[in-house]
Amino acid sequence: MADAVHPTDNVVETNTPSTRARVQAFGGFLTNMVLPNIGAFIAWGLLTALFIPTGWIPNEELAQIVDPAIKYLLPLLLAITGGRMVGGQRGAVMGAIGAIGLIVGSDIPMFLGAMVIGPLGGWIIKKFDSLIENKIPAGFEMIVNNFSLGILGFLLMILSFFFIGPTIESANNLVTAAIEALVATGLLPLLSLINEPAKVLFLNNVIDQGIYYPLGMQAAAETGKSIYFTVASNPGPGLGLLLAFTLFGKKTARRTAPGAIVIHFLGGIHELYFPYVLMKPLTIIGMIAGGMSGIAVFSLFDAGLVAGPSPGSIFAYLGLTPKGNFIGIIAGVLVAAVVTFLVTAFILKLDRSSEDEDISASVEKSKAMKQEGKMVSANSQENQEEINKISFACNAGAGSSAMGATTFRKKLQKNNIEGIEVKHYRIEDVPQHSDIIVVHEDLQERARRAHPDKEIITIENYLNDPALAQLMERLKRD
Repeated sequence: MADAVHPTDNVVETNTPSTRARVQAFGGFLTNMVLPNIGAFIAWGLLTALFIPTGWIPNEELAQIVDPAIKYLLPLLLAITGGRMVGGQRGAVMGAIGAIGLIVGSDIPMFLGAMVIGPLGGWIIKKFDSLIENKIPAGFEMIVNNFSLGILGFLLMILSFFFIGPTIESANNLVTAAIEALVATGLLPLLSLINEPAKVLFLNNVIDQGIYYPLGMQAAAETGKSIYFTVASNPGPGLGLLLAFTLFGKKTARRTAPGAIVIHFLGGIHELYFPYVLMKPLTIIGMIAGGMSGIAVFSLFDAGLVAGPSPGSIFAYLGLTPKGNFIGIIAGVLVAAVVTFLVTAFILKLDRSSEDEDISASVEKSKAMKQEGKMVSANSQENQEEINKISFACNAGAGSSAMGATTFRKKLQKNNIEGIEVKHYRIEDVPQHSDIIVVHEDLQERARRAHPDKEIITIENYLNDPALAQLMERLKRD
C-alpha cells in the first residue's frame, strides 16, 4: 500500500542514501543520456537491417552509411547529451571535443567511452566556469569563454586520444570477453540471475543502457544483429507473470493485472509488473526461469535484434528483428512467457495466505496513511496553500511516470478540477515549483534525497492506488 510522506520526515534519511538509491540515480543518469538518442539508434538499426549484404534489400551504396554512423554519429550524440546534462551547452561542446579523440584513437565503436567523456567534459567546464565566475573584466566575457572552452577541449581531446580511449577500450574488451565466454559455453542464460532481480529493484537502466546496449551495438556493427539487446528487455517474462496474477492472484492483483498486461506487453513499460513481484517476492523465481528460457531459445535460434528496443514492447521487438530471425525472436518471447506463467502460477497456488491477512495488513498501512494525510491536509488549510503543480517522477521520466501523469490528468478533467498542472519527469529533474511529487515506493528514498523540501506521495500501483484516490479526494475538497 502506498503512503504519503510529509517533507519534515525526510531530514534524517536524506543524509544516508542507500547503495540501491545511489545505483538507481546512476541508472537514471545513464538512461537520460541514452533515451533522447534512441531514435538515432533505431535509425541505424533499420539502416543495417535493410541495406547490409545480409539485409532485406541489400544496397552497397546505402550500406556505406552504416560504419560512419556507428563510429561517429552515435557516440558523438551520447557525448553531447551527457555533456549537456552536466554542463549545459558548453558541456555539450566539451563532450563532443573529447569524444572525437576517443573515436579516432580506438578500433571499436566508443559508446562506453562517450558515456564517460561526455559527462566528464561537462563537469570540467562547469567547474572552470564556477572558478572564474564574477572574475572576468567587463567586455572580456566572450573571449574568455571561447578560449577557455577551446583550450580545455583541446587538452581533453589529446588526453582522450592517448589515455582515456585506450583504457576504456581495454575495460570494454574484458567485459566483452567475459560475456562472450558465457555465450561460447552456453551459460548466457545465467545472466537472468542478475537481470531479473535488478530490474524489479529499478536497476534495469543500469544494466541495459550501461552494459548490454553498448555491447549490442558493437556486435550489431559486425553481424547486423545482437542477442545482447534481448537478454534484459524480453517482454515475455513480464507477460507470463501478469497472466498468472490475472488467473490465480488475490482480489486486487487479479483486478489490476489485465490492464498492466496491455501497458507492459504492448506499450513496453516494464515497470508495471515490478510491484507484483515485490508483493510476492517468491515470484522472482518465475521471472528468472522465464528470462533464462527466453535467452536459451534466442541462443538456440541464433536470434538477435538490430538495435535496443526502447520501450521494450512486442512491437519494438518485431520492428527491430532482422531478416531470418522472426521465428527465434517470437519463440524466445513466447517460451519466456509460458515458463514464467507456469512457475508463477504454481507459486501463487501454493500461497496459503488469505485475503483477510492481506486486508488486515493493508488496513494498518491505510490507517497510517490516513493519519499522515490528515496532517498534510491540516497544514495545507492553516497555510492556505494552493496545489498548482503535481509532478509524477520515475527513473527515466519517460515510462511509468508518463502513464501515471496522463491517467491522473484525465481523472482531474473527469472531476472538473482545473488549474492544476500534471507532468512527468525524471526524479532529479522535477521542477522546484512542484507542490507534490508522486513516485513509486521503491524510488522513495531517491526522491527524498533529491527533493527534501517537497511533499512526496509514494504509490505501489500505477493503475489503481489508494494514495492517488486519496489525493484526488483531497483536491476535490480544496
